[in-house]
Amino acid sequence: MTVVPTIGVLALQGDVREHARALEGAGARTLPVRRPEELERVDGLVVPGGESTTMWRLARSFELLEPVRKRIEAGLPVYGSCAGMIMLADRIRDGARGQETFGGIDMTVRRNAFGRQVDSFESDVRLTGVGEDPFHAVFIRAPWVESVGDGVDVLGRAESGPNIGRIVAVRQGRLMATAFHPELTGDHRVHHYFADLVRRAMEEE
Repeated sequence: MTVVPTIGVLALQGDVREHARALEGAGARTLPVRRPEELERVDGLVVPGGESTTMWRLARSFELLEPVRKRIEAGLPVYGSCAGMIMLADRIRDGARGQETFGGIDMTVRRNAFGRQVDSFESDVRLTGVGEDPFHAVFIRAPWVESVGDGVDVLGRAESGPNIGRIVAVRQGRLMATAFHPELTGDHRVHHYFADLVRRAMEEE
């Protein structure tokens, strides 16, 4: 029988509904997470796009910053898209003064690296583990990964434009992140990949 995980979507800002729809299409139950007690009810967590400094401040205001960090340390699978990638980075470039993250992925991420809102673009990206066909990725005020530690797998790189070769998708153990917004496309392969990661984590525990 297929395991049906409950995957939370951090509901402080960003594309919460779009992620929930994609996760449900991948066979998961979803739960919006705004409070620590809701975090305790999930098998995995998605940190959506939005604005990373606002997300950090809201996570602190809602008393979620430390609980998310502790669950990550305890092995909770987490996927972050765009601002969510920044929130999962151990190190940030061009962040706001004092900006904090959940951390967990041994990487350095540059905030707004691809430019401002007017510089948003779409591009095909080949992603390890999600099939042979390239993924049509939507980049909105996107970060990129400047460097990764030895334990981080690079899943995808920018394949066109002046920033070709930049890292835009990574995984470290039960944590994964993309610089783009897969929830804004009809292609749910990234969410299937994450849902399968959560299922495997549940089976291991």
